[in-house]
Amino acid sequence: MHDEILTSTNDILSVPWNERAGQVVPQTDDVVMKNGAVRVTATYLYADMADSSGLAQSVADVVAARVMRSYVHMAVKVIRSRGGEIRSFDGDRVMGIFIGDAKNTNAVRAALGINYYVSQHLRASIKSTLPSTEKAGWTLHHGIGIDTGEALIVRGGARDNSDLISVGSAPNAAAKLSDLRSQGPTFISDGVFNHLRDDTKVHADGRERFTYIGIENVGGKSISVYGSSWYWRP
Repeated sequence: MHDEILTSTNDILSVPWNERAGQVVPQTDDVVMKNGAVRVTATYLYADMADSSGLAQSVADVVAARVMRSYVHMAVKVIRSRGGEIRSFDGDRVMGIFIGDAKNTNAVRAALGINYYVSQHLRASIKSTLPSTEKAGWTLHHGIGIDTGEALIVRGGARDNSDLISVGSAPNAAAKLSDLRSQGPTFISDGVFNHLRDDTKVHADGRERFTYIGIENVGGKSISVYGSSWYWRP
């Protein structure tokens, strides 16, 4: 195993990428295991259930599992309904990738749809069906981060135990933005905001759906961020 790890690590670090441009979000098998890579221009959405650690520490594991599954299941359904592709789960966090001319609007509409189900349905359902969560003082909150740009999609892991990894500013920033909590729960970069359809930015009655929050530093890069507490039934 030692020799194999050293050889494969050297290959990963030094062998040129077998790169191609992607017009759709690839599946795992679409990317060559040995230094295969697909470059995409995409919008990344991260939906993250807040304080899952607090939940897991304060209620039975079977209760925490029901809450996490309900949030993840709902988020996946909404993301896919807006044309997004799911390529990663991290506990209670879901990553959606959107490609195409309407990728920014579709991602934001998905985010507002997720917030619709959290604020109008899921939060109350959890409280009524799983009363131990309320006794523990835990209430469902979440954050959604969205950024857009170029990313390199590669395979990480080893054969038969691998998954896709998105590398680039957009997926990293979207993940960081999902950790914000004030003036949310939806947070988008100016790159996303500037390419939204007007009917997504502004309600029919003239109210702005997004408020400029300020500059966030993400990995040494400054990003102008807009936040929204709006929801929108899908």
